[in-house]
Amino acid sequence: MIKKLFTTQINSITVAALLVALSSLVSRFLGIFRDRILAGEFGAGDALDVYYTAFRVPDLIFNLLVLGALSAGFIPLFVSLFESKLKHKHAWELANNALNILGLALIVISSIGILFAPFLMKLVAPGFSGEKQLLVISLTRIMFLSPMFLGLSSVFGGVLQSLKRFFIYSLAPIFYNIGIIIGALYFVPKFGLHGLAWGVVLGAFFHLFIQASAAFHFGFRYKLIFNLRDKNIREILRLMLPRTMSLAIAQINLLVITVVASTLNSGSIAIFNFANNLQSFPIGIFGISFAVAAFPAFSREAFDKKKLVSSFSTVIRQILFFIVPSTVLLLTLRAQLIRVILGTGQFDWQDTVLTINTLGFFALSLFAQASLPLLVRVFYARHNSSTPFFVGLFSATINVVLALYLSRSLGVAGLALAFSLANIINFFVLWVFLRFELGDLEEERILFSAVKFSIAALASGLAIQGSKLLVWPYVDMTRLWGVLTQGLLAGIAGIIIYIAFCSLLKSEEFIHFWQAGKRRLSWRKVNVNDQGEARGI
Repeated sequence: MIKKLFTTQINSITVAALLVALSSLVSRFLGIFRDRILAGEFGAGDALDVYYTAFRVPDLIFNLLVLGALSAGFIPLFVSLFESKLKHKHAWELANNALNILGLALIVISSIGILFAPFLMKLVAPGFSGEKQLLVISLTRIMFLSPMFLGLSSVFGGVLQSLKRFFIYSLAPIFYNIGIIIGALYFVPKFGLHGLAWGVVLGAFFHLFIQASAAFHFGFRYKLIFNLRDKNIREILRLMLPRTMSLAIAQINLLVITVVASTLNSGSIAIFNFANNLQSFPIGIFGISFAVAAFPAFSREAFDKKKLVSSFSTVIRQILFFIVPSTVLLLTLRAQLIRVILGTGQFDWQDTVLTINTLGFFALSLFAQASLPLLVRVFYARHNSSTPFFVGLFSATINVVLALYLSRSLGVAGLALAFSLANIINFFVLWVFLRFELGDLEEERILFSAVKFSIAALASGLAIQGSKLLVWPYVDMTRLWGVLTQGLLAGIAGIIIYIAFCSLLKSEEFIHFWQAGKRRLSWRKVNVNDQGEARGI
């Protein structure tokens, strides 16, 4: 069974998404463990403000150069070349060429970043001064090593996605978080805050090692190919430019938030990141996992509108099936979650309250944030990177304006509210443009399913609130075990009620999810029919 996990090609979008989601779940739990260590050790104060700020620019480099190229161009081109027997060899040549070009670019850019870190940090963190500014410069220089490892790793990850080897691909984030945790547990006592930065670098190396090893197993062989004139590389660059600009908008959004937060009370950057990490939990598990799993299929069906719309409708309904109850769980149990996960050591009650308020505003846009990766990939599959860029530019402008305005009255929570409103606008505008491009997107079917999820989620929310009141008199709410018991029992009650109502309402997505799980347990191969309807989707 273990060998099958590593080597089996996964053809069902839902099964692939569930596998990626399961690994993402493990990775996110490790991320929670990491955040608990950081919160307990440092609290929401200057130290973590410095750490998260130092992380921002290297992360920007990785997102712009790497994710832009892969999501917009590399995977669709690699898939088309690999599935043609006559061009099978060219697919591996493309991978080698992309690996070498990207590797050299990242070495040059990271070196420039290390050299000009003092100038960059003055722009990113104008609210920092003195020793705090020197520390963020030092950490930034260390973290500029991570984009080189992550960049190379992502090429191998693109290969694995194209070959539908989702299990290995999904393990990489787990190893990345393990590296950071090692840094927090073992490097920090020896090197102080610099140990966290070295933990990030170690995690990036682990990320590369696991995916490179798998790619070699499935046929990749390194060759020194460096050809900027190759037509496929030019096509990737052509598709990459608008995608990179689109990602630049998202990253500039985060930079602006960091700039604004650096001028607020100490700990604001840390609180924003803690809350963002918590709300990203369901987005990563459900939204991104389904989008990643669906992208190869979208690439094959890109110009068959009927199949593409059918597949899109199926996947987005399944995303909403998971994300609607996740929103209710976050809203009703956010106090319990934050106190259990972060409420230790230096993380005090004031930090808890601020994080609760910030997470509440984030949760309002979960449906939009979870759906956007899928929406955007439909455009990329059709070689249209410009529409997401211009729509993103519009929503980013709104985010910046709202962040500057709302932070004055709401502080760090205002940044989360601005972020949510901008994402909701981005979602609806992008949906309108996709409808212009593809026509009917089966909105009636999607809305009908969403109404069922909403009814079930409302019942779930009432069950959670009722369960919290029932449990409260019997546990000590001043102790960790009491808060955990209340939250756990209420959450289980909410999930049971949601599943029961979905079953009662005969939710198509619940039935398909249940059938896909049973098929996977029996290791039967599942396929997608001509209409894009799911046999296991």
